[in-house]
Amino acid sequence: MGNETAAVLWAQLQEEARGIAQREPMLLELLQHAVFNRRDLADGLASLISARLANAVISREPLYQMCISAYRDDGIIEAVCADFRAVCSRDPASAQLTIPFLYLKGAHALEAWRVAHYLYSNGRQDVARYLQSVISDVFAVDIHPAARIGKGIMLDHATGIVIGETAVVGDNVSILQDVTLGGTGKENGDRHPKVGAGVMIGAGAKILGNIKIGEGAKIGAGSVVLSEVAAHTTVAGIPARVVGKPRQAMPALEMDQELDTPPAATVCTPGCGVICKKDV
Repeated sequence: MGNETAAVLWAQLQEEARGIAQREPMLLELLQHAVFNRRDLADGLASLISARLANAVISREPLYQMCISAYRDDGIIEAVCADFRAVCSRDPASAQLTIPFLYLKGAHALEAWRVAHYLYSNGRQDVARYLQSVISDVFAVDIHPAARIGKGIMLDHATGIVIGETAVVGDNVSILQDVTLGGTGKENGDRHPKVGAGVMIGAGAKILGNIKIGEGAKIGAGSVVLSEVAAHTTVAGIPARVVGKPRQAMPALEMDQELDTPPAATVCTPGCGVICKKDV
């Protein structure tokens, strides 16, 4: 299943790349490096990511070998495909697959993290932590290699995203720039948030501690979340409070970042004792 999906996505990438080469010959070397001279999606992505992470300490070839070993894993390449499709379906500035594949650092940081996670999970913790450091330097995205992240993820803009060691992120989640999934101090053990499927986390939000963010929740931009959020609930503020319910079951898919109208049950009536617009 994953290999079939990767083959379809790769064919689309190749077709788009041919169009770019015709329009913009200056990018031909990039396209040859990442697409035209590569066998498949795993090969192309490994070449691209290893070139971006290479430095004076670890050169491109050993990084390529690390990347290709991860991307040959069916589960990882399936997640990669879902990530790229997610960006194209949720970001109006990324209608073509070549945009996240070639240019977007959020997608590159995420797929580089998948390599670090693969290495960490296979007993190579030291090199995985080194990759975490390099990914942070190159992309300004700091995700611990032990964190668990699902598929269909979009890191939109991505600068400043921090995800801690014991954090869990479900499938089809959208995270904007400057978001932290962090701890609350120096405690050990399971100390980071658990984010359900379909959650949308607005820019600058800080979710702290071993708390659950329920499926289909929405976190308003700039919020500080210190307690659990129920499924299909919108919270905002410092500290975050319930302000309504998302209009969609999975707000991450729609990227609707407006705060929602409070549920009808919270609208007071004249004489109820609560000060509201009707009593002013």
